[in-house]
Amino acid sequence: MKKVKPSAKKSEARETKSADSPSRLIDARIDELGDWRGAMLARVRALIRKADPEAVETWKWRGVPVWEHAGIICTGETYKAVVKLTFAKGASLKDPSRLFNSSLEGNMRRAIDIHEGDKINEKALKTLIRAAVELNTSKQASARPARSPKKPKGA
Repeated sequence: MKKVKPSAKKSEARETKSADSPSRLIDARIDELGDWRGAMLARVRALIRKADPEAVETWKWRGVPVWEHAGIICTGETYKAVVKLTFAKGASLKDPSRLFNSSLEGNMRRAIDIHEGDKINEKALKTLIRAAVELNTSKQASARPARSPKKPKGA
């Protein structure tokens, strides 16, 4: 029986996907956008890195840049008219500068919709990012209660 090789395009695509780090994929998204949204995503990315140099860039849900530190800090989605930063646990974060302006009705997430020409309060955004990291690290430390030893069978 003759084995059928996968098409060259499919195998190239698989290799490209596995070879591309999340950071490279985010770079490519910024370049691909080529307009104010790409510039804004790059700016927000730089602010996240400044606020938390330990943040890890990931790529999830078929093309969403995600920044994590002991859990998701925020995502950086791009739409036709907005760059949306969604904070996974935003409802639990204090936002005295009122940066959150979207997804306000939920119990968990909060988002910041940035439109073309909007100014970013960099200090407030970095404070919000640090608060998200603090929440993630404090939850992680307290989220796993110590297990009690298993009882021997028949006891």
